[in-house]
Order: sequence, then structure tokens, then C-alpha cells
Amino acid sequence: MFSNLRSLIFKLDPETAHSLAIKSLKFNFIPNILDEEKNNPLFKTRLFNKEIENPIGMAAGFDKNAEVYNSLFNLGFGFVEVGTVTPLEQYGNPKPRVFRLVEDEALINRLGFNNLGSKNIVDRIKRNNPTGLLGINIGPNKNSEDRTNDYIQCLKTFNGLSDYITINISSPNTEDLRNFHDQKKLDDLLKLIEKEKRDLNSKTPIAVKVSPDINDKEITQISEVLLNNKIEATIISNTSDTTRENLQNTQSHQKGGLSGKPIESKSSELIGKFYKVLKGRIKIIGVGGVDSGRSAYQKLLAGADYLQLYTGMVFRGPNIVSLIKKELKEILLKEGVKNFKEIVGKKD
Repeated sequence: MFSNLRSLIFKLDPETAHSLAIKSLKFNFIPNILDEEKNNPLFKTRLFNKEIENPIGMAAGFDKNAEVYNSLFNLGFGFVEVGTVTPLEQYGNPKPRVFRLVEDEALINRLGFNNLGSKNIVDRIKRNNPTGLLGINIGPNKNSEDRTNDYIQCLKTFNGLSDYITINISSPNTEDLRNFHDQKKLDDLLKLIEKEKRDLNSKTPIAVKVSPDINDKEITQISEVLLNNKIEATIISNTSDTTRENLQNTQSHQKGGLSGKPIESKSSELIGKFYKVLKGRIKIIGVGGVDSGRSAYQKLLAGADYLQLYTGMVFRGPNIVSLIKKELKEILLKEGVKNFKEIVGKKD
């Protein structure tokens, strides 16, 4: 059905199409997906000490305002991450700010953390109890005078409300946000977060989402900081503000974060490098170009324990999780494995 609708959807402005998708999920206009691989032991795993049906999650950015996470669980996602949420409501950057690169199966966005603010989203989650494993991605307001305090305020606000909280230091669309990749700045931030967790007596696991546009020295330094601060997971990676060399679409010059197929190999390479340093001590959630069983397989081989996607659903439709599982099952059965975890990090 999606293949028939896709040409119509792609005539719409990408942000309008996204709003329509949110409304369709919110009001159950999208029919239930037939998932022949539901509860298949091949895909069962645990994330933050909770059992999930499969390791495929919805990345932050799709459900920014925590409107449709339960509908996404119904589409088969093993976990869902909402946000990015900032302490105060903000509009984000001027429109147009999302660009669809059809030939490249990619998006470029410069949304700029548009969201309704933490208090609004707390109320929504309290009114609509999550039926699956839910993460909340947090970040600072654009004009904040104290960005570190914005993370702390969000941590306080969302404490105990989700299964994990992601510290987003990697969006290219908030000026200077990636400065937190600096070893000392990141260490200072995570130490303050850990102190706040102790003060709150919080057991909520913390994940850190990193940029794909970092070098080998930064990988080593960031890994050291994550390990020293006992971070439970890292999300690798966010969108890229480079990687434009081979794009075909005429909008490839647009400023913003690139997602989708063009960053698939870049993010997988980065996952592999982090995996060699972390050696399983911190779980890796792999993001970037996941849209098929083969791309999921490559991410797992590189060292991802779990996967996330967003752009893949834009191009393949709402049944993407069942499509990935069906394709991945064929690959895994040929490998003779009983659970996907057996191949994690086995690229070499």
C-alpha cells in the first residue's frame, strides 16, 4: 500500500508529510502491520535490563513531542526514543528546514530542536502510559545561557518517567552544541549529571548520542569519558553536516544534518571503531542508513547491540520493522545462529 501512496506523499513538503504521518498514527489511520516474525527468538534481547521483542528502535526526531510512541510500538518497534526535548518550548529554525533527497534516499534537516518543551511532554507521557520501552532524548534551548543546566533541568523533569534518557550533544543544528564532544566539557557534563542522579536517587540509565563527524582521537577520548562516568549506552550516530561528495539531488547543498543511505557506511565504520575501544563495556545503539535486513546485519557485525532508524521509514514505509526482520531472518538462518547477538562485533 505504501508503495502506491509514496509518489503522492513525496509531492508534499517533507515537514508537511511528517505532520500528516504523525496525525495518521495518532488517530490510527495506519492499519496494524502483519508481523510474521513477532516473538521470534532470533530477535529477542534485553535493553536496560528490560526484555524487548527485537533490537530495532525508532530514533529521536520522529516523535519529537511524544505523541505517537504507542502507535510506533504497534508498528513493531522494539523501543522508541522521543524528542529531542528542551526545557522550554521553542520553534526551531526558520522554514523550509527539511529537504528530501529522493535519488539519494536521504534527508537533510536543520529543524533546530523544535518541540513543545519538557513540561508539555511530561504531561503527555503521564496521560498515555507507554506500552513498550521508551527513551527520552534531551538537549538545551537554543538561546540558553547555561546549556549544562538545561540538561540537568530536563533530567530532573523526566526522572522516573522513561526507561532511559539520552544526552544529545551531537545535533549539527544547534550552534556550538558539538563543543560538548571536547573531552573535558563532556566529562564535566556527565559528572554533573551523575551528581544530579545521586541527589534524585535516580536509577534511570543514561545514553550519550555522538556525532558521526569525529576523528579517531576524539573516539578514544569520548570512549574514555563514557567509561569513566559509567554511561550505560552510546548512540552512534547522529546526522552528518559533511558527507556530501556523492549526493545526486540538487538540494545536496542545503545546510543541516544529513541522514539516510549516504551515511550508512560512515556510521558503521564509526560503530566498529567505538566497539574496538569499548569492548562490550558500554552498549552501542547503531543508527545511520538502516532500512533493510542487509543494512541491519552490517550494523550488528560492526558492533551495534541495538539499532535505530527514522529516514528508512520515510522511504520504505510504516512496515519497515517487519521488512527488516524478514530479510534479517534469512541472513541469520544462513549463518546458523540462534539469536542475532551471536554476530555482534564479528565483522573481523
